[in-house]
Amino acid sequence: MTFRPAEVDSGVVFVRTDLAEPVRIRALADHIAERARRTALMNGAVSIETPEHCLAAVHALGIDNLLIEIDSVEMPGFDGSSDEYFKALTKAGLVEQSAEQKALVLQEAVTITDGDKAIHALPFGQEGLHITYELDYTEHTGVGRQIYACHVTQEHFARHLARARTFVLEAEARQMQAAGIGTHLTPKDILVISSDGPIKNSYRFPDECVRHKIIDVIGDLALVGRPVSGRIVAYKSGHALNQELARRLALLARQVDRAVGARGAGALLDIRRIQKILPHRYPFLLVDRVIEIEGQTRIKGIKNVTYNEQFFQGHFPGTPIMPGVLIVEALAQVSGLLFSQRLEHTGKLAVLLTMDNVKIRKSVVPGDQLVLIAEAARLRSRAAVCDCTAMVDGDVVAEARLKFMLVDDETV
Repeated sequence: MTFRPAEVDSGVVFVRTDLAEPVRIRALADHIAERARRTALMNGAVSIETPEHCLAAVHALGIDNLLIEIDSVEMPGFDGSSDEYFKALTKAGLVEQSAEQKALVLQEAVTITDGDKAIHALPFGQEGLHITYELDYTEHTGVGRQIYACHVTQEHFARHLARARTFVLEAEARQMQAAGIGTHLTPKDILVISSDGPIKNSYRFPDECVRHKIIDVIGDLALVGRPVSGRIVAYKSGHALNQELARRLALLARQVDRAVGARGAGALLDIRRIQKILPHRYPFLLVDRVIEIEGQTRIKGIKNVTYNEQFFQGHFPGTPIMPGVLIVEALAQVSGLLFSQRLEHTGKLAVLLTMDNVKIRKSVVPGDQLVLIAEAARLRSRAAVCDCTAMVDGDVVAEARLKFMLVDDETV
């Protein structure tokens, strides 16, 4: 393998140099190939097998653009950890490029499940990636139940994750060798675990197994194609669930890019600026962006309604409908954003006092884009009244007259 610098916005690309014509395979979710117990990438009939440990090191180091030349179908396994990749790339050094790094900042929950296995991607109040993984091998005494949580940084990866090795249970190892897989390996080469623990080997960490599972999550999420900023919570998740989450997040990233492109220079308040004005946070921040502001009199915002909304779990599981009170709350929040446009209201909170003439005219369901419009009927230093309308596809779904008290943040 040879690692080479790459140009801005080229991403991480594998190049199979052992073929008559070199084949490039981008490290993206679109190229994931179906495999059991591992990750693989494919372009046409050409594949790269087991890139996850390498990609975990690349991601932990914050590398966006990289060319990886390899003269084989399978990546070197080394000792089953990410350590050799991490050390090699660290030694090579990094160069900061001129373009701004694109990150996917999670604003909504995404959940993937399979039986009792699950992985959740959630908004998080800090920058970067935080992972909590619960490994449950209670039926196997050699592993047991392990939980590990960390904020993924270069330093933490180097000290606490990079050396954690992949593992296999003794019964699984015997089945694999009986099928002709890994016949050249011994328990000294790979971490094989019996009911008493590692066979002819020892753990590098008491909870090495769960730490390696986090490496797998990091490597698979690298296929989103950009850093993910949020919280990942996983229970017994393997490569299949990790990869499906990577696909969903990659799709979400493309949707965000399209939305940014559609509003172009006319973008007024994105989610980051909204969070600086409103105190609300997940799961109660109900305005995704603001697309129109007319002075201090009118505002138009957007709330994208997805099936992943927390309230759909109970309202109603068989027939998901957005609660009318939450539509009114979204209108109240966009009203608060309107009030913040007035200098004397900077730093004040809009506390809802009364709701008059409230009408819920149509159901709002997953897939709808809720357009939130608030028009100031009266705006004073300590109080305000807004006439509000919520629309989907040009149809009015709710309307109300809302009255607010404007108070200093610290008095709430």
